[in-house]
Amino acid sequence: MRVNWKTYNSGKFFDEIISSPGFARKPARRLASHLASLTHGELLEKKRAADLAIKTMGISFTVYSDAGNIDREWPYDIIPRIIAEKEWDQTSLGLQQRLRALNCFINDTYNDQKIFKDKIIPKELVLDSTNFRKECMGIKPKYGVWAHICGTDLIKDDDGQFYVLEDNLRVPSGVSYMLENRRVTKRVFPELFENHRIRPITEYPAQLFDTLAAISPRPSDYPEVVVLTPGAFNSAYFEHSFLAQRMGAELVEGGDLVVEKDKVFMRTIDGLSQVDVVYRRIDDMFLDPKVFRKDSTLGVPGLFKSWVKGNLALANAPGAGVADDKIIYTYVPAMIKYYLGEEPLLPNVESFLCIDKVQRQHVLQHLDKLVIKPANESGGYGMLIGPQASKRELAEFARRIKADPRNYMAQPLISLSTVPILGERVVEPRHVDLRPFILQADKTHVTAGGLTRVAMVKGSFIVNSSQGGGSKDTWIVGDK
Repeated sequence: MRVNWKTYNSGKFFDEIISSPGFARKPARRLASHLASLTHGELLEKKRAADLAIKTMGISFTVYSDAGNIDREWPYDIIPRIIAEKEWDQTSLGLQQRLRALNCFINDTYNDQKIFKDKIIPKELVLDSTNFRKECMGIKPKYGVWAHICGTDLIKDDDGQFYVLEDNLRVPSGVSYMLENRRVTKRVFPELFENHRIRPITEYPAQLFDTLAAISPRPSDYPEVVVLTPGAFNSAYFEHSFLAQRMGAELVEGGDLVVEKDKVFMRTIDGLSQVDVVYRRIDDMFLDPKVFRKDSTLGVPGLFKSWVKGNLALANAPGAGVADDKIIYTYVPAMIKYYLGEEPLLPNVESFLCIDKVQRQHVLQHLDKLVIKPANESGGYGMLIGPQASKRELAEFARRIKADPRNYMAQPLISLSTVPILGERVVEPRHVDLRPFILQADKTHVTAGGLTRVAMVKGSFIVNSSQGGGSKDTWIVGDK
């Protein structure tokens, strides 16, 4: 049996590949036609080839559970997602605009605090954030950039327009899986790459290295860049080692580094080698036991002081997470207007702040219709999907909101767009989001597409891999 697009039906949801039963959207017509020429058995054979490639290549991630840490092979669906070039070019401009404004805000927060004085954002809302670091006051990193790597989560509603769901500015992950998805798709569908003009993504590791090299405090054509990882038991360790290898940088743990005379050195078989840039993949609080958590064994004593003295660059900078807060997210459109004097090119999802008395009352009255999110959780943890929650869960979240309104915000349940996945018997629609990656230093780069995450369970809106979601290759293709 071949793929039959006439029986494919996404219901009330906007589908990015099929506009109506039997009809593909223009950028996806060649893909849809090719898939329709294959039997379901042939597609399943390609799926098995992809699974074998993922296993052979060692593409994995770790899930934390009460039973212990579990290593799993990366969940991947073989049918790529298609986005038109013209649409992506405009989206890319919006992502660049957003990160520029966010970096202005972080720099302002730790220095002049003009945005508070002009009453654009309540000062106490920012200073009460669990990610505000008072130790960073008065520091001005190179180019005024604190968040050099950002992963912004985008979704499409039933109008087919991209909306920003949240910004990830602390230790954003997933870019290695974006790159590996492309490698696997080329193995599975080599014929499609001959017939499509697909924007490449392979330049990301070089762009990342150039971004890190640009912030080096020592002028050098070959600065010493290291990737600081918590170790092999971290859920994103595959990505840490992958990016270090692709950049030609050293992968280090805290014990591999030492600080002498406010300079950071890496232990090597030839002795100590000075480090210029640390791409850190550990949280602020574990970076330096002399400044943050004293019981941390993951960081390096004296690392923070070396950064403050200007002898070391850190990406992302400590304190950047003050803008990685789902409450602060609601003010980003105002930041864009305030710092850049521009209208936002990408809209936020409508949001309600529980710290506001009127909005909190609205949230409490409509818990069963809203998605409730804690300010600083990630990976889909700690949230409530009202329409799918039990009465007990609704009551528990009402209690939490009343006890700590600063920690919660709410959004409508978005009618997430769908794309086809390969099911066991037929091709079926599933909900997706998208995480493109933006780099900023002396230049700004945006990935051509990003990591598409897909809810593998029918009817589910949860796309996070830690919650059972999967992923797809994302193609930016010519409109014609």
